[in-house]
Amino acid sequence: MKLIFLGAPGAGKGTQAEVISEKLSIPTISTGNIIRAALKNGTEMGLKAKEFIEAGKLVPDDVVIGIIKERLAESDCANGFILDGFPRTIPQAEALDNMGIIIDKVVDIEVPDEDVVNRMSGRRTCKACGNSYHIQNKPSKVEGVCDSCGGELTIRKDDAPETVLDRLNVYHEQTEPLKDYYEKCGKLRIVEGTKPITEITAEILKVLED
Repeated sequence: MKLIFLGAPGAGKGTQAEVISEKLSIPTISTGNIIRAALKNGTEMGLKAKEFIEAGKLVPDDVVIGIIKERLAESDCANGFILDGFPRTIPQAEALDNMGIIIDKVVDIEVPDEDVVNRMSGRRTCKACGNSYHIQNKPSKVEGVCDSCGGELTIRKDDAPETVLDRLNVYHEQTEPLKDYYEKCGKLRIVEGTKPITEITAEILKVLED
């Protein structure tokens, strides 16, 4: 099954993609993870992407499409995949169509903006080992200190409330039109993203069957 997961930043796409990918035995392809790896390794593409990400803007299409194309050609994608974070714009969706990739279903996880800001501005990352926490949902035992290595917990620049709001504006302007694009093809399935994780998973599995 070839799937796309849509939703605002912080809607829980990554969490659900991980669970569904395990249940269906297909890989999750997250552009965020691929780009973060490139940033960490200081590759040419990573450096290109860095200034856009830090400003809360989208990485240019040509960079993203190039990575996706290479990734989908790998053998583990033969039986299907979940695209998380791609396409983000109508031109990217058209580029996917032009590659001859036929998507079966598009799952849109809906979460109000206010909930997204609360979720993301509560995230904390360990400076030393990269472990993730959340001040409400997954707090560290000692505030500001990593449970694993004792490193300092910080808020990532793109999780700061003002950056989150910028990212949400970009999402509504550039990515939300994809809902219409895929609805016209009869592929869009909408799932309520404010319920407990297990309930959202059950709902996604249900909409994938119809």
